[in-house]
Amino acid sequence: MHENTIRQEIIDTCLKMESLGINQGTSGNVSHRFGKGILITPSGIAYDQLTPEDIVYVPFADKHAPEGKHLPSSELDFHFDILKAKPEINCVLHNHSPHATSMAICGMDIPAHHYMVAAAGGHIIPCAEYATFGTPELSENILKALEGYTACLLANHGVVTTAQTLSKALWLAVEVENLARQYILASQIGTPTILSSEEMDVIVEKFKSYGLKEET
Repeated sequence: MHENTIRQEIIDTCLKMESLGINQGTSGNVSHRFGKGILITPSGIAYDQLTPEDIVYVPFADKHAPEGKHLPSSELDFHFDILKAKPEINCVLHNHSPHATSMAICGMDIPAHHYMVAAAGGHIIPCAEYATFGTPELSENILKALEGYTACLLANHGVVTTAQTLSKALWLAVEVENLARQYILASQIGTPTILSSEEMDVIVEKFKSYGLKEET
């Protein structure tokens, strides 16, 4: 895609996150691989005020040399590190959706209470260990949690989803929030039944042809 198209798509994704209720204000951030670096939302600017020129380019050669009129998101480290470490994905989306973040505040993985948990690539949606926002330690914890997964929770913080396209990353973010909400509601009326590891193996395999493959 053309650079300006990607810049506008990043803004559109931010606005969709807000309209869907999975993010608000200046919280959360979005990035997209471009050329030999990444395009990422700037720090501290409300989504509805963003223009394509506000999106910051950061080269893989030096993340301390961003290009643009604003500073990149305070969460640059994990966006940069994920996209550099995972060439199979192009996009990273971070949000503070209420139900998924509530589980993250409790340091909980989302267990296999529903087969759609496999949409993130495995038997659970893992929760990365806590580290202060915007630090290399947080980035390290997220990369560890994402081993074998395309999404994870961040303890006491929020959610990260990854995909080849922003539309798929947003879809996955909404699904993670829905799964967290289901689990919380089920826990209020009883003890959720968790699918077995053997069943999740079957489901993960079925998902490979379920229509949830990355868009090309």
